[in-house]
Amino acid sequence: MSERKLNRRQRWRADKIQEERQARSQKKQRDLESQLQSGQLSSEQAGLVRSRYSKEFEIEALEGADAGEIHRCVARMNLGPIVAGDRVVWRAAPGLTGVIVSRQTRSCVLERPDNFGRLKPMAANIDQMLIVFACAPTPQPNLIDRYLVAAELLRVRPILVLNKADLLDRENRQSIDPLLQHYQDLGYDTVSVISSRHQAAELANLPELIQGRTSIVVGQSGVGKSSLINTLMPELNLEVGPLSQHSGEGTHTTVRATLFHVSSGGQLIDSPGIRDFSLWHIGVNDLQQGFIEIDSAAARCKFRDCRHEGEPACAVAQAVQDGSISPRRFASFNATKEAIQEQQARGLVL
Repeated sequence: MSERKLNRRQRWRADKIQEERQARSQKKQRDLESQLQSGQLSSEQAGLVRSRYSKEFEIEALEGADAGEIHRCVARMNLGPIVAGDRVVWRAAPGLTGVIVSRQTRSCVLERPDNFGRLKPMAANIDQMLIVFACAPTPQPNLIDRYLVAAELLRVRPILVLNKADLLDRENRQSIDPLLQHYQDLGYDTVSVISSRHQAAELANLPELIQGRTSIVVGQSGVGKSSLINTLMPELNLEVGPLSQHSGEGTHTTVRATLFHVSSGGQLIDSPGIRDFSLWHIGVNDLQQGFIEIDSAAARCKFRDCRHEGEPACAVAQAVQDGSISPRRFASFNATKEAIQEQQARGLVL
């Protein structure tokens, strides 16, 4: 579906609204900086970023009398990007507001590049990735593989979550069952769940898998990420949307990454659904590390710089031939490698 074109008056109105928002944000920044200089703010304390709204952030107080309360804060200049999951040092102001004065060191940050050569952080300090897919919209194995690459490079545990398992039938099982089995054979955790407003939930051992961890929920639009989180935390009542009747693809309902505390233990970061997850910011060697079975076989190649493109004594090619590496996964690796090389050839440089 093409983007709606704006006429001159609509563009003027959109620009004016954006200018007004920026002016309000700048005024709030000046006011808080003035309070900071005059001593009107509290002493420094630890906080957790729950979400970001343009230039403002929802910060959960982690200590003191207001521990657990949410403050709407702005950040001091030159702190770099701040995202859900970040641990920060901040100072409270009247009216549940405040100012972030520093960002603490991250254990990791999940990033993806945009089309302009910029890395966009999605979430920080995660230790688990729930890769959600469903019977509808049709799963995209290459997208799942790219998420697995990101998880492997971050050294966080990936869990593949088949949602809408009630929609499994004789036809779609022919593709979905082998897909799940192959990931299980590679050693990845998989779980099949049902999360729906229309029938009883079946979450298998998913609640136990997320206990004590900070998990980001990722996947293409329409796979039911928000429904899954609503099932785990009914009190949230997150907005969910139907599949597009025109394209059969998902519609975006989550517009920003938000961290939630699960009552049974653990934290979930809900991320906006996407139809693509590019990896052009990584090198081919990093890509190979993300395909664990290919990386393992590559250690036996005759040449250290083997590209697995027909070189003699290529152990990867032999593994594909004897079936120990799935032809589908090898094709996915090559397609992703070609996309990385093509996008980097276009001059996209971080």
